[in-house]
Amino acid sequence: MSDLYNVLLELCTARNITGYRMCKDVGIQPSIMTDLKMGRRSGLKAETAQKIADYFDVSVGYLLGAVEQKEKTPTPTERDEREISDDDIKFALFGDKTIDDETYESVKNFARFAAEQKRKRQESEQ
Repeated sequence: MSDLYNVLLELCTARNITGYRMCKDVGIQPSIMTDLKMGRRSGLKAETAQKIADYFDVSVGYLLGAVEQKEKTPTPTERDEREISDDDIKFALFGDKTIDDETYESVKNFARFAAEQKRKRQESEQ
């Protein structure tokens, strides 16, 4: 397993996507991830590396392990947790901010459960 594969896997995990989804979104063959994972490949063509770096909004140097990312870009989940209040969520889900705490906790627990199930499915796909 190459260091590049580990970086890509970390970036995919931060975005809550699979390596396959990233490859499809970028327009490259999914077998690239498999080859990196199995050690049949240790690098990428410059054009491919640039496409992936652009997709994740990181430098090619970071992607290839040559430089550290200066500032961690928050994942969509981290960004949303900072910017969205409980009242915003209650209003989005129920159309009213006055939902009782027990119902709201049940909804949050279900969301955590659904996210965990999705993470397990993604792990089993890889």
